[in-house]
Amino acid sequence: MLDRLQSLADRYDKLSELLCDPDVANDPKKLREYSKEQSDLQQAYEAYMEYKSVVSELEAAKVMLQEKLDDEMRDMVKMEIEELSARQAELDENIRILLLPKDPNDDKNVIVEIRGAAGGDEAALFAADLYRMYTRYADTKGWRTELMEANISDLGGFKEVIFLVSGKGAYSKLKYESGAHRVQRIPSTESGGRIHTSTSTVAVMPEIEDFEVEIFDKDIRVDTFCSSGAGGQSVNTTKSAVRVTHIPTGIVATCQDGKSQNDNKAKALQVLRARIFDVKRQEEEAKYAGERKSKVGTGDRSERIRTYNFPQSRVTDHRIGLTLHKLDQVMNGDMEEIVQTLTLTEQAELLEKENHA
Repeated sequence: MLDRLQSLADRYDKLSELLCDPDVANDPKKLREYSKEQSDLQQAYEAYMEYKSVVSELEAAKVMLQEKLDDEMRDMVKMEIEELSARQAELDENIRILLLPKDPNDDKNVIVEIRGAAGGDEAALFAADLYRMYTRYADTKGWRTELMEANISDLGGFKEVIFLVSGKGAYSKLKYESGAHRVQRIPSTESGGRIHTSTSTVAVMPEIEDFEVEIFDKDIRVDTFCSSGAGGQSVNTTKSAVRVTHIPTGIVATCQDGKSQNDNKAKALQVLRARIFDVKRQEEEAKYAGERKSKVGTGDRSERIRTYNFPQSRVTDHRIGLTLHKLDQVMNGDMEEIVQTLTLTEQAELLEKENHA
């Protein structure tokens, strides 16, 4: 581990030199590339610098303990050794986590798709609740959200809603949300006061750049049509809505919420690239499904991951056995405890795998 850390520190120092080079400063592409690389290394670099300092102080304290000291000074040195030893162990654990293989998509923006599944109108209303939960969580993180497509139900829910979340680390936080979300509550349309169970599905995909998934004009079919409102009602007479079909895979993306046909086409292609990438990613993960028995799952939207029980104000994440009795706060965007627990669970799994490698 120390050899890896020293190599990392050497690279960090080299990047500091490069960023001071006038040739690099005048090259926006290199400047951006080196700045991002150094930013990615910074946490581990700073932890390693502190680790070296703590080890040095610990060694000096142990040497001092061998000298002739009065009882008071000896007790102080022993206390210092205990504190430094505890900090060394803490840093060692932190550094092991920082050195874990990083998901290359973690810093990317995300495209989130939410669909009402089992439960009809109630599922669509719950999909709208999930949309509000994620946008409010994004607000707490300082991220920006942009609605890309919405198919509104008669009661004002979402049969389907697609939106972009832009901000550093958005994928690293939201990637665990893919799957089936179940709600248990009394629908507003239920006169008998019976609790119903409905489901909405969530898919979280990293935003993909043009060069990462290349789409050729010859491989797509573009159809235009009039955009529509709730229940399929037409809301305009110009064909501004766009449907793009990727012929080789059959994957389709539609957008009608933009200001123009060109705007809608650009957004549809954005969603299409993310969907194509997501299909390829899931195919790759399926090959290693036997090896990767992860508690937090692989992003399959058919996997039931969480239940929201309104009568008991309870939310349960089934993958990690976490139950919180603060449903109102969670639905208002207070999701950090869930996200942090999922992150720590995956880190623990990766550490265990590294230790057995």
